[in-house]
Amino acid sequence: MAAPPARARADYDYLIKLLLIGDSGVGKSCLLLRFSDGSFTTSFITTIGFVILTLYLIISLTHFRFSNLTKFASLCSIDFKIRTIELDGKRIKLQIWDTAGQERFRTITTAYYRGAMGILLVYDVTDESSFNNIRNWIRNIEQHASDNVNKILVGNKADMDESKRAVPTSKGQALADEYGIKFFETSAKTNLNVEQVFYSIARDIKQRLAETDTRAEPQTIKINNPGQAAGDGNASVKSSCCG
Repeated sequence: MAAPPARARADYDYLIKLLLIGDSGVGKSCLLLRFSDGSFTTSFITTIGFVILTLYLIISLTHFRFSNLTKFASLCSIDFKIRTIELDGKRIKLQIWDTAGQERFRTITTAYYRGAMGILLVYDVTDESSFNNIRNWIRNIEQHASDNVNKILVGNKADMDESKRAVPTSKGQALADEYGIKFFETSAKTNLNVEQVFYSIARDIKQRLAETDTRAEPQTIKINNPGQAAGDGNASVKSSCCG
């Protein structure tokens, strides 16, 4: 009987799930679109608008049960993109998830955070309330995400006129320092620091995963060859500690 075909080699070395978290309207979807597709649009329609329209049509045209609406809305208001990058000679497949309006209902729970390795906390530098809410989002992360998840703080819309800025750069940096995380100001419109943000958190996660893999490798001990004098390191062989 012929041997089964060898399993195809994965086209990446690491698969990393990232989340974009923050208030509605801070530009999460625009950051995702800029990084994944290299594009930007000023007429971005949030997914939540699509959800409302879809729900209206379903209710109008069918006898859709109200008890199913929450589940349906949750499914419709999550979007993700994939981009593969190269870091330090390794191919990293980034799966980047965007709440796309669901944060308006504060329904982001453990199911959304499950498996997340990194989270981008996004606020709008022209909207102080979105900055103040970062603390609430961090509490949400602490409640639902894994303890070792990597985080990075992102002040978006940095291209806006300084007269419209409500959150100074120094204030964003101070908050990041308080939580011991990195900080970037970005602009999805001009592509300011967008690549740098995603590459930075991806590199930190890759390093963490690599260190975890190293610690997980079975340790070895040297067993003296009975035919050699004890202490002769050249006459030793390696054996797994697990036998």
